[in-house]
Amino acid sequence: MAGYSVDGTRLWSRLMDMAEIGATVNGGSHRLALSQDDEDGRELFLAWCANRGFTVVFDKIGNLFVRRAGRTPAAPAVAIGSHLDTQPMGGRFDGVLGVLAGLEVLETLEDLGVATEAPVEVAVWTNEEGARFQPAMMGSGVHCGVHPLAEALAVADASGIPVAQELERFGYDRGVEPGSHAIGSYLELHIEQGPILEQEGKSIGVVTGGQAIRWYSLDLRGEETHAGPMPMAMRRDPVRHLAAAAELVYRTGTADADARATIGRIETRPGSINAVPGELHLSVDLRHPDESVLEQMHGSLAEGIAQLNDAAEGVEISLEQIWHSPVVHFDAQLAAAVRSSAAARGYAARDMVSGAGHDAFHLAKAVPAAMVFVPCRGGISHNAQEFTAPEQAAAGANVLLDVTLQLAGAPAPPGTKA
Repeated sequence: MAGYSVDGTRLWSRLMDMAEIGATVNGGSHRLALSQDDEDGRELFLAWCANRGFTVVFDKIGNLFVRRAGRTPAAPAVAIGSHLDTQPMGGRFDGVLGVLAGLEVLETLEDLGVATEAPVEVAVWTNEEGARFQPAMMGSGVHCGVHPLAEALAVADASGIPVAQELERFGYDRGVEPGSHAIGSYLELHIEQGPILEQEGKSIGVVTGGQAIRWYSLDLRGEETHAGPMPMAMRRDPVRHLAAAAELVYRTGTADADARATIGRIETRPGSINAVPGELHLSVDLRHPDESVLEQMHGSLAEGIAQLNDAAEGVEISLEQIWHSPVVHFDAQLAAAVRSSAAARGYAARDMVSGAGHDAFHLAKAVPAAMVFVPCRGGISHNAQEFTAPEQAAAGANVLLDVTLQLAGAPAPPGTKA
């Protein structure tokens, strides 16, 4: 199908236009899930879709489905998706590239007058990042039945605002039931968020699966008191145990070269400069491509926390797992189609496992799914410096186009051998 190609200039222009919503002073984007900036980004995206006459369905968790009709309306749709929400002070490409490349595929089919047998859709999933509301990949998880809708609606952010309130504010509570909008297969394009493709001079990553992830809340509770009058020996200060807890986490993350451990948040309460904190809260992220090794890491961390708790007089230390995303294996036939497209177009490619979580992880439990990676400069992501070049973005979108045509059923481009 390499006879058809996307309009890379249009795709890049759309990426830059979207980046202006929630733009940060250092060139990044800040659109937290279900914030006004997130909704403004969605409205811009929907305006582009409406200009081409594509139809839209949304569900009660806020997922959007934009459809280009096929010759057989009842045929299972081929969905291309990702997310428009960003990390706090994040970059311009994480998630957004997948959504806008999906729109570019629909517009290219429309421009060329290519009729597909099955409908082709773009899915925008709610709260993929998990930065404002936990867990991550929430919208796709509810769609796939991984998370009950009622539980997701009850989740609140750090200010106490629940998901349900924000969905109602923007009218998503009037949507269809999550999961009732069926799709037949799923594709997702994403920046790699790592350095491998750039280091090896590859244009395309054929993602065969994703590593397992566990998130935890690590809490240390003592007693808050005035910083001046209370003698050091009498304090129940949880911060005194921070170094030992952090060392345990990072020691767990060195199980082998593939292990990962991260403390992303450290918060004291009440957070006053002249008060000994009564509470210390940490987030912990553990990852490994081997589920059994991650289970061992989990055991080591839990055992170490229990030992710290026994030794921490006057301070209670507890560990709670709040999310687990198991190892994911993507559809082998779809991965082969990605590989074939890259070869036909002369794009240097390699197989790889995703180190980050993506909505495709949930979709892979329900339908045939695959992912395509393109390089990101320096491997940097979740950062305003996140970058992929225009030609790299277009290459990924071209691979999406090829695989979509294969899945949706379309005539071969002129000059293509049968």
